Amino acid sequence: MKYELKDEYIELFKLLKVLDLVDSGAEAKMIVADGHVRRNGETELRKRAKIRRGDVIEVAEVVIEVF
Repeated sequence: MKYELKDEYIELFKLLKVLDLVDSGAEAKMIVADGHVRRNGETELRKRAKIRRGDVIEVAEVVIEVF
C-alpha cells in the first residue's frame, strides 16, 4: 500500500485512521501503544510520531510506503 504525503509529515495515529486500518483514533493510539506498529523495521511506540516521506510502516500484514 502506498500513501502520498500532502504535507511535511503526518502523525502516526492519523495515518492509520486516514487509511481505514482502524475504526477510530483511539483504536489507532491503542495498537501503537501496544507495540503492534513498526516504522522502518523497528517498533514505534509514539502515537504522534511524525511520519515523513520515505518511511515504511508495518501493521500486521499491511505495509505502507509513504512518498
